[in-house]
Amino acid sequence: MKSILSVASTALLSALGLISTTMAAPAPAAAWNGSHDVMDFNYHESNRFEMSNWSNGGMFNCLWTPNNDSFENGKLKLTIDRNGSGYTCGEYRTKNYYGFGMYQVNMKPIKNPGVVSSFFTYTGPSDGTKWDEIDIEFLGYDTTKVQFNYYTNGVGNHEHVHYLGFDASQGFHTYGFFWSRNSITWYVDGKAVYTAYSNIPDTPGKIMMNAWCGTGVDDWLRPFNGRTQISAYYDWVSYDAPRN
Repeated sequence: MKSILSVASTALLSALGLISTTMAAPAPAAAWNGSHDVMDFNYHESNRFEMSNWSNGGMFNCLWTPNNDSFENGKLKLTIDRNGSGYTCGEYRTKNYYGFGMYQVNMKPIKNPGVVSSFFTYTGPSDGTKWDEIDIEFLGYDTTKVQFNYYTNGVGNHEHVHYLGFDASQGFHTYGFFWSRNSITWYVDGKAVYTAYSNIPDTPGKIMMNAWCGTGVDDWLRPFNGRTQISAYYDWVSYDAPRN
């Protein structure tokens, strides 16, 4: 961390479970206590969210379809399935764009080789901007780990794998990242676990979640076994704007 937290701020954050006393956070909570937006998933809010309905192609071995986005017991359910044409997947995204701030999700990923369950921000050519992205990704072959990554103007290769100490597919946990102009710090259950400082993205993006099966990326995801009707679950998402 480049700046030093006051003793009082550190004590408060630790008491609130926002940081670990053994890990530096990028900024005290006061830095992101601007507007607070919690998004739950009791039903589809069409004024705030959209369901993807197209194919990305490439390594995404499925068609995004709204049929795979559903709501059960107050949670968003994104499913990998199959129809007569091939595999189908689910993707859910905000209509608005969000910039620097604190992003969090309470979720449970899929445990299965060859699949990804994710939470991320994205903007790119389809939005009329450069490709900027910040990722939290669960690779289904080993859900005791989570992968962090980001892209700045299409340049990635910033992957970092964090060992969780639990199996994320067995229950809901909170994951997040605090994005500032000079750094990104990722969190697990309120504790800072990793910070990146190099070539940080700066373009506001949509908040997105998806679950998909891969092709041609077996070294990364392991071979997909064709299993269908498997789902990632999302309880809530939140965004806290930085303080002006």
